[in-house]
Amino acid sequence: MISWVPLLTLLLMVWIFSAGLAQRLPIAVWDQDHSSLSRQLVRMLAATPGLAVEQQVLNAGEAGWALQSMEVYGVVQIPPDFARDVKQGRAANVVLLHNAQMASHSSLIQRDLRQVVGTLSAGIEMQARVKRGDPAQAVAVRMEPVRTNLVSLFNISTNYEQFLAAALIPALLHILAMTAGAWCVGRELRDCTLGAWLGPAGKGRWSATLAALAGKLFLPWTSLLACAVIAMLWLTSGRGWQVAGSLGWVLVGQAALIAASLAAGALLAALTLSLRTALSGAGLLSAPAFAFSGVGFPLMAMSEGSRTWALSMPYTHYAKLQLQQFQMGAPLVQSLPIVAGLLLATLILLALSTAGLLRGLARPDKWGGR
Repeated sequence: MISWVPLLTLLLMVWIFSAGLAQRLPIAVWDQDHSSLSRQLVRMLAATPGLAVEQQVLNAGEAGWALQSMEVYGVVQIPPDFARDVKQGRAANVVLLHNAQMASHSSLIQRDLRQVVGTLSAGIEMQARVKRGDPAQAVAVRMEPVRTNLVSLFNISTNYEQFLAAALIPALLHILAMTAGAWCVGRELRDCTLGAWLGPAGKGRWSATLAALAGKLFLPWTSLLACAVIAMLWLTSGRGWQVAGSLGWVLVGQAALIAASLAAGALLAALTLSLRTALSGAGLLSAPAFAFSGVGFPLMAMSEGSRTWALSMPYTHYAKLQLQQFQMGAPLVQSLPIVAGLLLATLILLALSTAGLLRGLARPDKWGGR
């Protein structure tokens, strides 16, 4: 659980997002007009890289069935008299039926449909203006007198592999490390070997107990860190992604995150004196860390309580460091406080874990619990 299983899990995560961009999302078309203009719109939808016209439905029942069975992610309805309204200069609507619970699918389909309909509409209007005698050179300017210029600074290609895979790798490591820390210490309690582990060498001394704890956590730390290095090297050198900032600083941050996570898991076991409770606590704290990190949902949009909870999690701060270095190319001085904070948190958690173990040594009646 601290060697090849984490490595396999991380590589699986990289493979899942290896496509990078979501393309050819299946949609259905409900063409109630059956005109040359509606057929042109269907051809333009089929030619869009992000969409794939998989079905032609005939009525509302078929459209609802296709959506509910998830055979398609959206149904484009072209209403009757679509071409006639356009030719007569009246507004014609194209309706998209979609499941907004699937946020990624819906947003991508809406984006592509807007582009297709906008292109078709602009082409029709430009042809009409030219026929009315407007100069062809001035038509394009008149069609868009105010133009928005969007400049993407980071992740210009909106690639999910660069964004999500790189962020989920340390999130998985956070879960695995916290579980490993709880297991390493909790197993000694479960097997009633806490006294044999700490007693003869340390005699209850603080320094010896701290050294024994650090030695026990060192192996999972090195193993999980090696998995992290392999996964990040494959994501960068293997997949060709260039790190805008310092890859070394990202790995330093991951090393600090893994250390803090191991120490947090050990603290849960030392405080509860129960392997089962410690593992439950590790899952409760680490599993939602990605959801509260600000990567998928912005921190500024969270409620005050949710934001406080998010900022108390070590992964939230590491995620900020990775975004700064992996995609933004921020100066190292901006990320230095995060690394220092993770290291300080690790020392505090180790100290509290040591205190908990010393307390546990005096409570042999608590040993052996599951």
